[in-house]
Amino acid sequence: MATSKYYYSGRFGIERETLRVDGQGRLAQTPHPFGHEEHITRDFCENQIELVTPVCNSIDEAVEALAELDRRARSVLEKNGESLWLYSNPPHIDSEDEIPIADFTGDHSSKRSYREVLQRKYGKKLMLYSGIHFNFSFAEEYLRELNTGNEDFRIFRDRLYLRLYKQLMTHSWLIVLFTAASPYYDSSLDKDGKSGIILSEYSSLRNSRRGYWNKFLPILDHRDLKTFTGSIKKHIVTGSLYSASELYLPIRLKPKGVNSLENLAANGVDHIELRMFDLNPSAPLGIDSRDLEFAHLLILYLLSLPDFDLTPELQEKAVRDHKEAALFEPDAKLLMRAAEVTEEMERHFSGNEKALEIISFEKGKITGNTYHSSAVMDHALLVSD
Repeated sequence: MATSKYYYSGRFGIERETLRVDGQGRLAQTPHPFGHEEHITRDFCENQIELVTPVCNSIDEAVEALAELDRRARSVLEKNGESLWLYSNPPHIDSEDEIPIADFTGDHSSKRSYREVLQRKYGKKLMLYSGIHFNFSFAEEYLRELNTGNEDFRIFRDRLYLRLYKQLMTHSWLIVLFTAASPYYDSSLDKDGKSGIILSEYSSLRNSRRGYWNKFLPILDHRDLKTFTGSIKKHIVTGSLYSASELYLPIRLKPKGVNSLENLAANGVDHIELRMFDLNPSAPLGIDSRDLEFAHLLILYLLSLPDFDLTPELQEKAVRDHKEAALFEPDAKLLMRAAEVTEEMERHFSGNEKALEIISFEKGKITGNTYHSSAVMDHALLVSD
């Protein structure tokens, strides 16, 4: 167990996507009402709001920042008779005409062009799935303590984050298992003209095989950051991907400043992004801070594990496991693995009462071979009411 005073330190950020709806619970057809505000922006469409917190020194601070942005957004929307749809799956949609692509213009017109590509490639409905992205970076002081060989700090940092990326890719299913919260959806998601609520075979549509995935599985080269970014670039050059933003995997390595592949390759990794959290309708802000705390603990635990070769076969398995965890009734073997990992985490964090409480909270969502994610069940109750 690490004893560094910087071990639990870091930088934290939250991005939350939600849809704007009118008084009838239908997608709002008004223009984005927040101008070019840095922290209240749009995602795919004009009626999808993304709240982006500043970089914070703790999860509590990030959640407080999200709460403040949420208050500001709701105050403006209330004046227009609108509200936020705090479900990952969209409301009833008559047709894709109700989904106007985000109207980026001027210097940002390339963002609209990118979204038009997504529309042609995937359809607009897929882009309506909403969720939480969790951003994290280690304290620089902690990384410098770990760099006992006095290697070039940039090279050391990039290699450490790439090693963590591989571990998170192969464990992303665990977070899906514990935070899935969208088993119900409106049948208009299947076909225009249909209506009625359906209980899906998935506890999280956006993480399932029906969710945010590329038309193919992009196999990447994880030997170092140069080969990693080069393998993404190859998919772009061949036309398989429009840009790095179209790489729909649950984990991303991101640079400081402009989020581009060129910036990542030139300046290295600044932080890591976990993209699989459903909106939790039982939590006022759409996220239970305990789930973020667990993700942070998982990151720290995974950093203690040895490096390995994330082969194409293991990359395929990681995605299969991720999709399996999104089932309403996942395979019992996956539940057993979840119990094993959380027990290993308990040993790793023995002596830290708060960490053990967080891990116990997540373990409480699985009992033997029975999966009962509290988020899933709360969603079921809310929709059935």
